[in-house]
Amino acid sequence: MREWLFGSSTASDCRCETAIEGGRLVVTADECPGGGDLAASADCRATVVGSLPSASVDTVVTKQAGQERVYVDRAAAVLTAAGRFATRVASLDDRLAACTRRDPVDAAVEAVGRAGPVADLAAETGLAVATEGFDTSEQALTAYTGPTISDARVGAAPPANSALRDQQTLPTEAVVRRYDTHGDQLPMYHIEPREQRFNADTMEALVEAYERVATAAADGGCHPYDAATAVAGDSMTTTAVGPVLEKHTGGLGILEDIFADQRVSDVFATAPVSDTRLRVRCDGETMRTNVRLTPAGANTLASTFRRSSGRAFSQASPTLDATATVADRQIRVAGVSEPVSDGLAFAFRAHDRDVWRLADFVANGTMPAAVAGLLSIVAERGGACLVAGPRGAGKTTTLGALLWELPKEVRTILIEDTPELPASSLRSDRRDVQALRTAREEGPSVDATEALRTALRLGEGALAVGEVRGEEASVLYEAMRVGGGDGAVLGTIHGNGPEAVRERLVSDLGVPVQSFAATDLVITLAPPASAHGRGITSVAETVSHGDDVSFEMLYERDGSTAMATGRLMRGNSRLVESLAAPGETYAEVLDAIEARTERFEESVAVETPENELPTGEVQP
Repeated sequence: MREWLFGSSTASDCRCETAIEGGRLVVTADECPGGGDLAASADCRATVVGSLPSASVDTVVTKQAGQERVYVDRAAAVLTAAGRFATRVASLDDRLAACTRRDPVDAAVEAVGRAGPVADLAAETGLAVATEGFDTSEQALTAYTGPTISDARVGAAPPANSALRDQQTLPTEAVVRRYDTHGDQLPMYHIEPREQRFNADTMEALVEAYERVATAAADGGCHPYDAATAVAGDSMTTTAVGPVLEKHTGGLGILEDIFADQRVSDVFATAPVSDTRLRVRCDGETMRTNVRLTPAGANTLASTFRRSSGRAFSQASPTLDATATVADRQIRVAGVSEPVSDGLAFAFRAHDRDVWRLADFVANGTMPAAVAGLLSIVAERGGACLVAGPRGAGKTTTLGALLWELPKEVRTILIEDTPELPASSLRSDRRDVQALRTAREEGPSVDATEALRTALRLGEGALAVGEVRGEEASVLYEAMRVGGGDGAVLGTIHGNGPEAVRERLVSDLGVPVQSFAATDLVITLAPPASAHGRGITSVAETVSHGDDVSFEMLYERDGSTAMATGRLMRGNSRLVESLAAPGETYAEVLDAIEARTERFEESVAVETPENELPTGEVQP
């Protein structure tokens, strides 16, 4: 009679099996009618809460038919607090204890509304605080879900108190919804991978096909599509299972979906990954996501990058810099692990598949045609340029664009620790490009200083250094000062302006001031979060004063555009004088710059009718 009126405290209709493993309660629900869905099944809730009379866990995981539901944060707090409260209140009110196991939120409302020891217990056990703000247990117990074969878990519910901004279906058939939120919360990048919409039969086929791939690995392997066909036959299920299985076995899982969105430039996985949702930068805007990597998923990523890069990544060597191809995009991967951080963490940055040129920057409004004209002539005539700016400003993209301005007959040496410059595209244009790979600590490569000395022996021509940041700076500048090359010297460096670049090179890296004076131009780019967006902040020429140098601005940003300071036209630019060929006047060099500027303006007019600028992410 009691069970009929108030519900069973033992949840007799539930067949879930529970076990505490470390700080997790693991629930096997394969034989349970409720499937371990704690938001939908009161019987399963009663079993889980009844398994937590005093245990303190930070995660509850339920597994059923290849699907995992992970309850963390507030959801885990509600379950553990309900377990403590139900155990202690049973001696005072057995009916309320049974209600707590099946409906923690409703029980909390009743307990808080009662005076005396029951209300005190709700406060002491944390049930009152854990359930605050929730109207129902279904709302409180939302889970991060995903197939057991996946390295990530995805929250299904949209963010509370939010407004849908837009929705887009990606090439991987994942659905992305972007939400604007109220208050100081970041907007939400909410992704629903294709497998989140699988029914029970398709999910079962996915798991069975995965087991075939895993079993066959020792015997030479089994292609995911072959495994899908063997399990499901020639059917719609195979069409669905094949690409998802390939994503989770040969690809990088959820990252394949996220980077299939061309609006996404960065993904950040912060340690500890199982407690922190991924963040993305989408259309230049930082957004939180509904995705958490699993600890096993983070370890798998670390192993993948360690294997593909050939570089150590462990406690003995806790940093990683590598590249990967994700969703047909070139991705730069930075990783850290213990003891540098609280576990594994990653930052992923996409580099556009398209090759950027100066004309593209002019077309999208991030570089005035006059600046492009100047930079083109400087690169063509063998100038020495540094592209400066903070992380994410587009330094490498800009350096890559400058390489296209070098004369085709000039041999070019590229020095990088992580390949990002468009070497293959330049070669496809019948240019002589030799790339040298450097390493910071390990791997099949040489250090940057030795690579630079080698480059200077590989023949005269242009030299491009992916990033100037160590002792190679002295070698580079000595070569520039004594004329070690016969073409442009180009590089990138972190710094927020020419003075910061000078301080970094001269004070921090030990480059003599007289050598630093060999720099012709310092091009500074705006940070990604700039009020006016990315683009040119300044273009400054270096002026030598014997034992010191100063900078004269040729272009400075005014609002969203870099404007001429007038120094070039006044006829007192040392740079223009240095660019002049024998017998060529200052005015003739200006004419060449003007002609190149007009060429950029004309190309934009042809490519963008009626002067409409292309939309999309602003580069560089």
